[in-house]
Formats: sequence, structure tokens, C-alpha cells
Amino acid sequence: MHKVTAVRKLHVRKGDMVAVLTGKDAGKRGKVLEVFPREARAIVEGVNIIKRHVRPDRQNPQGGVVERPGKIHVSNLMVVCPSCDQPSRQRHRRAADGTRVRVCARCGKSMD
Repeated sequence: MHKVTAVRKLHVRKGDMVAVLTGKDAGKRGKVLEVFPREARAIVEGVNIIKRHVRPDRQNPQGGVVERPGKIHVSNLMVVCPSCDQPSRQRHRRAADGTRVRVCARCGKSMD
């Protein structure tokens, strides 16, 4: 697997609600559980479920097949605006206190 060495600034953050644009889970929505900026990938709840065969151990004495969400590339994700509930691109604005805020490109309201 080819890894990106430079760390990119990503448009998705942990806790964001995102919509999947392409792939077997296209159209699904889920919450971002973890972000990997070096790989430009994220783990989204309920999306890209992979099956892992595990042998028995102390935590799982039965062993068997465990399902868990796998990583998905961030280019296949779009952030869902909390106010208009639509997948949207984002713009950046300076708030009154000078901090940078993500703003929905559709409705213009803050996404943070």
C-alpha cells in the first residue's frame, strides 16, 4: 500500500456527519469515528464494513468472524451540513474573535 508522506489538511473532522459519494456504500451517511491525515482516509460508522477472522483469545473466547468499519478515502466523503441537512462543500470565514470557521456553501451557516 502506498502511503502519502506529507500530511494533508482534510475537509472532514472527527465527529462530522458525512455522506458517502461513491463505492459500494454510496448514499449512506455516518459519523466520522477517526481520521488518518497521512493516508487521507477516515473511519465512518456503519460504512465499509469488513469481516475479520479472529482466533480465540481471553477477550473473545469463541473466536469467529468480527465485523468492523474499515478506512475509506476522504475524496469519497462529503460533509453534511447540520442546519440544512444536505451534503455540501465548505467555505471558510473569520469569526468575530478571529478564528477560522467552516461555513456551509449551500446555506451559509456555520458547520462547527
